[in-house]
Amino acid sequence: MSKKLRLGAFLPGAGQHVAAWRHPDAASSSVFDFEHYKRLAQTAERGLFDAYFLADGLSVNFGGDDAGRRDRSTGFEPVTLFSALSTVTKNIGFIATASTTYEDPYLLARKFASLDHLSAGRSGWNVVTSTDDATARNFGRAQQAVATDRYDRAEEFVDTVTELWDSWEDDAFIRDKASGQFFDPAKLHPPHHKGKHFSVDGALNVSRPPQGYPVIVQAGQSEPGLELAARTAEVVFTAQQSLEDAQAFYRELKSRLPKFGRSADQLKIMPGVSVYVAATEREAQAKLQQLNDLIHPQAGLALLAGLSGGTDLSQYPLDGPFPELPKTVGWVSRQQMMVDIARKHSFSIRQLYQWIATARGHWTIVGTPVQVADQLQLWFENEAADGFNVLPPVLPGSLDDFVDLVIPELQRRGLFRTAYEGKTLRENLGLARPENQHLLVRQDARAA
Repeated sequence: MSKKLRLGAFLPGAGQHVAAWRHPDAASSSVFDFEHYKRLAQTAERGLFDAYFLADGLSVNFGGDDAGRRDRSTGFEPVTLFSALSTVTKNIGFIATASTTYEDPYLLARKFASLDHLSAGRSGWNVVTSTDDATARNFGRAQQAVATDRYDRAEEFVDTVTELWDSWEDDAFIRDKASGQFFDPAKLHPPHHKGKHFSVDGALNVSRPPQGYPVIVQAGQSEPGLELAARTAEVVFTAQQSLEDAQAFYRELKSRLPKFGRSADQLKIMPGVSVYVAATEREAQAKLQQLNDLIHPQAGLALLAGLSGGTDLSQYPLDGPFPELPKTVGWVSRQQMMVDIARKHSFSIRQLYQWIATARGHWTIVGTPVQVADQLQLWFENEAADGFNVLPPVLPGSLDDFVDLVIPELQRRGLFRTAYEGKTLRENLGLARPENQHLLVRQDARAA
């Protein structure tokens, strides 16, 4: 098989399951231990993953009955951590999350260009707009802006950042000691950007990234999120629960590309999947049950609140029917997914958080290596996915299981690489390196 699936690894702290940190084998005390993340990165690289991905938030939600039960309250800033991890790895990429609502284009462009240089072309930027009011309050705002406003800002933000990355042509720096010329002024292009949200009038003080641009990633599934992804993203992470839903999302997003002058192979769609794998199906089911038995009800309610725009569900009976929810301006797609699951299965609140806790809303597979590979292959070969963002339930153990049990089965079927194809994240993902936009303008002028 010539076409290979792509794999990202989402490796937060103790793992993806909401009760992961309570598991006896979880690295619960290693949230700020560099050696823990070094081990994860090197294990993922041993498994030939394309990238190590980290989400990020800009607030800590305390208060209510769930105070003190949230395991993801703190963590490293991703670009800082990935800069360090780039020195102890050679091939795996690093996709860091950063918000277009609370970051500044110049500072973000500089930060990610620096990571791309430090990693020799292995960086990616997961573009998010931020969704919760707690974050807004940390930045002097009473509440989060509506989605259309956030995505309007995000679109200009991405354009501004790419302009900054193109401040210098690839060969602008001559560094000729004999003549004394350090760079060619004709190959310097300060942006002079003045838009609705941003004004930038100077060149980036970092040379053009090795990849041209770090790989641009996006995860929004709302209407404005889909438009932003179709226009700018090269990888999209998505949460889908069934083959049919994944196929519909895949077709919808790919169909939007032509109006932006893009082809289907310029965008990789990678649904999230949490895998519970063992030598037998019974053992795999036992792994899932062990974690579900560790879910504290207040932690389960907090999980649902986070996915529903902060709705307090503690006022309803845990074993009663799932209630109607007020609309959120934040995680619109996640809230709708949660409601759809509850309605489809007639879940109570308790049943819903037990279902979602396995992967926080992502697809879950439980089984043997052959059963897991069967499901991944089915999605990959039927236009539901170009690859997957793997979400190990417990770390480090579940990542070890995937690398040692699932990867060899995927390789045996010819679905996954046996060696890295290139040196940069773009090369391994099969994405072209973007030309400097100023060079393209010059080439077009010559052609005319």
